[in-house]
Amino acid sequence: MEGFVWQKGIINITQELKPLLLAVFPAGFLRKLKRLLIFSVYAKFDRVKIQPFERAVYPDGINFIGDLKGETGLGESSRLLAGALTKCAWPVRVYRYRQTGAPKNGDPSWDGKTCAGIEYNINLLHINPHELPLAFLRLGADKWHKRYNIAFWLWETADFPAEWLPAFRLVDEIWTPAEFVSASIRQKTALPVFTMPYYLPVPQINARYDRKYFGLPENKTLFLLMFDSSSIMDRKNPLGAIEAFKRAFSPLRRDIGLVVKVNHPRRAELSQIKSLLAAYDNVHIIAGTLPKIAVNSLIKCSDAFISLHRAEGFGLVMAEAMLLKTPVVATGWSANTEFMDGDTACMVDFSLAAVEKDIWPYKKGDCWAEPDVNQAAAYMRKLHEDKVFHARIRRNAYERITAKFGKEREVAAMNERVAQIYGSRVFAAGGGGNSSRFEQSAAKRGG
Repeated sequence: MEGFVWQKGIINITQELKPLLLAVFPAGFLRKLKRLLIFSVYAKFDRVKIQPFERAVYPDGINFIGDLKGETGLGESSRLLAGALTKCAWPVRVYRYRQTGAPKNGDPSWDGKTCAGIEYNINLLHINPHELPLAFLRLGADKWHKRYNIAFWLWETADFPAEWLPAFRLVDEIWTPAEFVSASIRQKTALPVFTMPYYLPVPQINARYDRKYFGLPENKTLFLLMFDSSSIMDRKNPLGAIEAFKRAFSPLRRDIGLVVKVNHPRRAELSQIKSLLAAYDNVHIIAGTLPKIAVNSLIKCSDAFISLHRAEGFGLVMAEAMLLKTPVVATGWSANTEFMDGDTACMVDFSLAAVEKDIWPYKKGDCWAEPDVNQAAAYMRKLHEDKVFHARIRRNAYERITAKFGKEREVAAMNERVAQIYGSRVFAAGGGGNSSRFEQSAAKRGG
């Protein structure tokens, strides 16, 4: 940890003073400051040496480390992963890591279920790669040494960022929830990379969160789009979905409505959305975070969910809509295509295009999708007009998603991989036959 004293001090201070800092400085400025801090840590990470895995030093089992209270996609992913781990054959401790600069941390799902420390000899770290070096400083090198360290990562394009490569120094292997993400990461590392699909239970809903609760009309076909400003609006592309709605239906239609749900809203983005929809009086904007059960219920009481994303590292909300039997209109590119097709969703054609400017963490020249807005509009009209088609998509989607992301499948995959870590020096095909620090340390031990 030598050489990182001032960075660690700044991290601790900013975490303690975050409410005050947000009151004084723009959020964008603080995000840039965080990135500068990350890069200053990366510049020295060639000095970091993690002591190799020694199984006997700590008891067998898994320490899950993630932001269990985060009200973001990363937080929800952490909760899903932690829930699946607790059903595995191995002992598990769940440790809450608070992401640096996370916009909101109020989800109560795991309150009272987390541990104050870590105990076992495998770490599963659900911390973004650009955050992982900061986590190393905050948690301490002793949490890494002589343990087998697995990162669980998501990424949205086919090109994993080169500036995040120092994060590979901190782990023995990587897990992802989609082969699209795994393929992107494999291009940049010789470490084993395994696809570990989520276990997705049917999301909980509550009848009190009905259309009346949200101030929505009862007798209209409602199309729902959702995005989180912290997830980069350009990637989520709600403006594309809005344009599709406008091309599908005129402002004179009284039997149609659009619901726009925005997490962590930014004033400029809300103003842009309102301006684009100024001619429509059948648009309902819900700004701000809601309890997860309320969000699930909002999806359930909508007639269709629209995601004209440019790139997805999984597409969790789309999968949840399918589980809730709400048809999905979605861009037919990136990780969501691994659980949806033309039989289970309205898959929108696209052309691949270069990112036009740097939009951190995406770089100018990166490749992502531009969905066909006219085709999306046609699908929206069809879902409204053709009730047989609407019902078929609902039924097929639910059957496909429950079969693909059942508990038994993910738990079995995790159990098998952990058994291989403990009992084999040859990795399964998912890692491409590459060696890791585990294999190297095992060879040194003669085992």
